[in-house]
Amino acid sequence: MFDHNRSTPVPVTILTGFLGAGKTTLLNRILSEEHSHRIAVIENEFGEAGIDNDLLIQGKEQIVEMNNGCICCTVRGDLVRILGELAEKRDQGLLHFERVIIETTGLADPAPVAQTFFVEEEINAYYLLDAIITVVDAKHALKQLDDNHEAEEQVGFADRLLISKTDLITPTEVIELETRLRAINARAPIAQVHFGKTDISEILDIRGFNLNAILDIEPDFLDDVSHEHDAGISSFVYRTDKPLDAVKYMAFMDIMMRKYGNDLLRYKGIIHIAGCEKKLICQGVHMLMTEDLGTAWPKNEARESVLVFIGRNLPKQEIHDALDSCRII
Repeated sequence: MFDHNRSTPVPVTILTGFLGAGKTTLLNRILSEEHSHRIAVIENEFGEAGIDNDLLIQGKEQIVEMNNGCICCTVRGDLVRILGELAEKRDQGLLHFERVIIETTGLADPAPVAQTFFVEEEINAYYLLDAIITVVDAKHALKQLDDNHEAEEQVGFADRLLISKTDLITPTEVIELETRLRAINARAPIAQVHFGKTDISEILDIRGFNLNAILDIEPDFLDDVSHEHDAGISSFVYRTDKPLDAVKYMAFMDIMMRKYGNDLLRYKGIIHIAGCEKKLICQGVHMLMTEDLGTAWPKNEARESVLVFIGRNLPKQEIHDALDSCRII
């Protein structure tokens, strides 16, 4: 049992936003910026395998990965357990952190996550929900808001709205998006972020969460909240320990984006390209994809390609077979 009688509760920031909005990019900015904060990070992914832990900058922070489901659904019990374990280890002097950041999966409804800090007595005694920060993808937000209830919930519950990728749309489209966001949530300040660049004082210790305002949005907030995802949305993982041919792999990605771009909500991977001593990092949303060389493969680490796909009604076997054809055996 952890000490829930501490006079100063540990502040918690929930970092949310739809698939591919730029949450991990923003989190990396926070972790890499020179500041005195000691942060524990709880990172959640939708699907059977997670790779975001490999994409996060590793430093003094304590990073806990949850990838056995959506943090706002069946694994909320795991969230309570992890928060409890972090508190116990902190009280025992085994971990040293002053705040917690929870990065949710892009399909998370933030209401049940925030609810945890009010309906779970011991969590409520030890932690303080400081704010919900929502990152909004300027390029795809309007369609996401039209098509996905979770995207609306993420905006509606935000204490801060950070718009990413504004360089991909016109100033007029930015104004249109901000107008739409204010129609959903008039109380949250809106700022633009470029590759996660934002003042850390605008994210941490802002005491932005207002329970009364949330009860106005969702009167049953403190009741048990059920949550269902779009049944057509699923995730799957492709793995291989064989190196991929660079030309064939790039041709596959090009064809996949053009053929399934509208249904590809998010895809990301760490790729072993034949003849390349560095990891190839792939991240994409719909038809927008970035690929960069990451760190070198450690000498004692098995080289493996792992690609995660999240989308609507994607042909899993077809994609799997196409990637198999890129392997060098």
